[in-house]
Amino acid sequence: MNLIKSTGTFSFFTIISRLLGYLRDILIAIFLGTGPLADAFFVAFRIPNTFRRLFSEGTFNAAFVPSYSSIANKNRSKDFANNIFNILILGLFFLVLMIQIFMPFFVFLIAPGFEGQHEKMELAITLTRITFPFLIFISLASFFSAILNSHNKFAAASAAPIILNILLIGVLFFGKLLNDNLVYYLSYAVTISGILQFIFLYFFVKKYFSPKLKLAIKIDNKIKNFFKKLLPSIFSSGVTQINILVGTIIASFQASAVSYLYYADRIYQINLAIAGIAIGTVILPQLSKYVKNKKKDKVTLIQNKALELSLFLSIPATIALLIASEEIISSLFGYGSFSEDGVKNSARALYYFAIGLPAFSLIKVFSTFFFARHNTKIPFYISLASVFLNIFISIIFFKEIGFLIIPIATSISSWFNAIFLFISLKQRKFFSFNLIFTKRLIKILFTSILMGIFFNYLIYFFEDKFLYEEILKSIYLVCAVILGLTFYILVAIFIKAFKISDIYLKY
Repeated sequence: MNLIKSTGTFSFFTIISRLLGYLRDILIAIFLGTGPLADAFFVAFRIPNTFRRLFSEGTFNAAFVPSYSSIANKNRSKDFANNIFNILILGLFFLVLMIQIFMPFFVFLIAPGFEGQHEKMELAITLTRITFPFLIFISLASFFSAILNSHNKFAAASAAPIILNILLIGVLFFGKLLNDNLVYYLSYAVTISGILQFIFLYFFVKKYFSPKLKLAIKIDNKIKNFFKKLLPSIFSSGVTQINILVGTIIASFQASAVSYLYYADRIYQINLAIAGIAIGTVILPQLSKYVKNKKKDKVTLIQNKALELSLFLSIPATIALLIASEEIISSLFGYGSFSEDGVKNSARALYYFAIGLPAFSLIKVFSTFFFARHNTKIPFYISLASVFLNIFISIIFFKEIGFLIIPIATSISSWFNAIFLFISLKQRKFFSFNLIFTKRLIKILFTSILMGIFFNYLIYFFEDKFLYEEILKSIYLVCAVILGLTFYILVAIFIKAFKISDIYLKY
């Protein structure tokens, strides 16, 4: 396996998906802004989308890939996969059915701040009923992705989310004609995209696995162990998404706060997808095999390279977001119904989310080191503590600080999570630094600081082009980002913080 090339493949399709996602959100900002329609839709969209991220962004992989990869016999591995597939169908069907029946109570739990706003609450309930079946299909699609990833096939799985964004963009192009009905069509498009992603991935996975529906399922020890690992892995690998969901619940008590957090969340997610999720997903199959075969040198090499690559990508992104959070939000979303106040509030949320960005990525990478060893309990306990810390900080200071306490609490709790994961890895001797990593880290920090100085100058130079009323501000942002990224890569290569030869090196 080539870590950088495999991560590059995963990241390429992920970036395309996220860029289309930005176009989608720009159109949503233009037509819905940050008003009650936007809040209702984002709650309805947040729920299945959170499940999508929990299942598809490495979490299901964390429990499935080590178990599936450890079965040497092909027929036994197919039987194991087929049993998991059938259990998922039954479990997801009853889960979705029960939530559909009790949807008013469920939406109240997710957005209690909507209580007393009858129209807003009813709209959120209706839209969530439309979007929730998405959960069945996206979870099964994630199951197919896990099988593909087990065979070191990452392209199709990372490309599938593009379908969701294409459908939503297609609907949004008719935004003016649809008016208030736009949110209903967007919600239907969410569920339809789940069906299409399931079908799309089936065509790729059938080479390795063909599901057979059956009611009589033999629950052996392998399956029991898988589900014992699944819940902790959902919680530990998806802790950032859980914290965001908690934030959405608390933010529902403040007008438009759900929307502010949604737009801020969309910005930093692209870096998290590459610096954390992509790396964690790519290294898990090979790392699991090396751990099983007790190849300590290979394990140390992959883990150090994964950590190095994660920091190489997340540190400069953090600096850029801290420098230009308002210019970024304004350039991407500051049009149409998205007001200047909306830009400022979303930018403030983004600033505090950015502080936690390296931690969000490190959680994904460090958790993978545990998952490769079939250990989901330690990340689970640490993640549970971090969620309680997040809730405690958010509730205590919400009245005083308002919605901004949510990104602050998320960043604080994420750093707590990342630090304690690292301490636990060191205590169990699951991880040790090599000399190459230490040297590279110093160079990465130095290069990132230089890039920050250069990027800050670019933002200052184009200052008048980033005013709210400027129509072409997004073009200047793209130019500044490309110049900053080019500068960063060139300096990194010059001082050997990154080597071209790493692209061809196999691990």
